[in-house]
Amino acid sequence: MAGRWTIARLNAETAPITEVERHILAAVDPCIVEAEGASDDEVRSAARDCDALMVVSAHVRGSVIEQLTRCRIISRLGTGVDKIDVEAATRRGIFVTNLPDFCTNEVADHTMALLLAAARQLKLFEAGARQGKVPRDVRHMRRLATCTLSLIGFGRIGRAVAVRARAFGMRVLACDPALTAEAAAETGVSVVDLPTALAEADYLSLLCPLTPATRHMLTLEQFRQMKPTAVLINTGRGELVDEDDLVTALREGIIRYAAIDVYGIVDVFAPQGFPTGHPLFSLPNVLLTPHVSAFSEEALAEQRRGGAEAVVQVLSGQWPRHPVNPDVKPWFVLTQEECP
Repeated sequence: MAGRWTIARLNAETAPITEVERHILAAVDPCIVEAEGASDDEVRSAARDCDALMVVSAHVRGSVIEQLTRCRIISRLGTGVDKIDVEAATRRGIFVTNLPDFCTNEVADHTMALLLAAARQLKLFEAGARQGKVPRDVRHMRRLATCTLSLIGFGRIGRAVAVRARAFGMRVLACDPALTAEAAAETGVSVVDLPTALAEADYLSLLCPLTPATRHMLTLEQFRQMKPTAVLINTGRGELVDEDDLVTALREGIIRYAAIDVYGIVDVFAPQGFPTGHPLFSLPNVLLTPHVSAFSEEALAEQRRGGAEAVVQVLSGQWPRHPVNPDVKPWFVLTQEECP
């Protein structure tokens, strides 16, 4: 019967559903409800009777999840799940899935691009070239092979960044509670604690997940532990940093520069655009990109394909390939009880 399964697809305006998704989802003959999900009420309305919920960047809070009486899976078309109440979903017996591999190379490439742009002062010299200025000031332009990169977080992306940085001859330090010295040695990095990572970094890259423990992990206190010539690179999550404190650190020369792709202060995916009134957008020693580090044509295709495939797996009675909550006890019967 057509429309046996109802699939709610959020972010339908900012990240419209693709033909790849429709083709894969057609295997379960669905009724697809498309909505942006800009508010809890909109998410609740779109997902109320859904059997599966697909989300790119919208918040799916516990208060909404508690009202999902038919939902079997919340499929995150991306890596981070900090906007989804995974605990609430687990209590309800709902799978939460993500795509842990889909943008590893893209984010690693973008992280290095921001690092190189800061190291070679591309923003400054590009503006000078357009004005016909002779480049006389080469302060802070150091050979990368003499510099130290500290990575906060050493998952898939952290490892990929380390490989790239090591190719430039950089010394790489890694701060991650799950990282062993043996595993670090395989990539040629050294395991350090956070104070050491801060104190020794010429470039500090944030690549850890956003959790209650890591939210605002960098405040003025941490910036004061860094070198005044240090550069912050954030391609992780904006909320890892107290952005008001970052402004102070940059204005007062506590650190030299920041290169940022992610924000806590604004939603760069807002359909009508986003405000730029925060001081971060006017400081000269900040390089900004609008949360594009995960983007490529290949990553987009993998994102949409993987998110749709997870839905089809669960609605077909199978255990999903990448459950975020593998200890969940599904409220429904699976024909395949074990994780493949």
